[in-house]
Amino acid sequence: MPNNLKCSLCEQLATVHLTQIINNKVQKIDLCESCAQKKGVTDPEGFSLAEMLSNNNFINTSESVSCEQCGLSIADFKKVGRFGCPDCYRAFNEHLKPMLQDMHIGTLHKGKVPENSFKQTSLSEKIALLKVQLNEAIKVEAYEDAALIRDELESLSKELSNSER
Repeated sequence: MPNNLKCSLCEQLATVHLTQIINNKVQKIDLCESCAQKKGVTDPEGFSLAEMLSNNNFINTSESVSCEQCGLSIADFKKVGRFGCPDCYRAFNEHLKPMLQDMHIGTLHKGKVPENSFKQTSLSEKIALLKVQLNEAIKVEAYEDAALIRDELESLSKELSNSER
């Protein structure tokens, strides 16, 4: 997997990736070489990821923002590293997106598909899409397009039934 994570401090390409578990809480940070040296990451005695996260403003917002449901503030979230309730995700949504984009590649969780079922899932999705396109082509009386779509549907259906065996 290519590394295209940005430094959590300066937006340069991150080459140092740290994970620290404190009180059963995972904290991660990505740094460029320069910021890693400035923060003392190369000195194991002087470096604390938790201290760095609490001293740094990774979520750029005022400390007064809080969840209406549970009352958790941004400051509390920075200290604890967890939300208080499901509504916190909505309350802090606009502040989380930039942080998540820096930590991960994208902000949409797509899940994982077992390797052997990926082809079947992909074919099923294509077939469903083609059925919709076929119905639309018939509605607008585009019969030549509908015939092409029908032929492709038949081909994909055969391929799907062969892959299920």
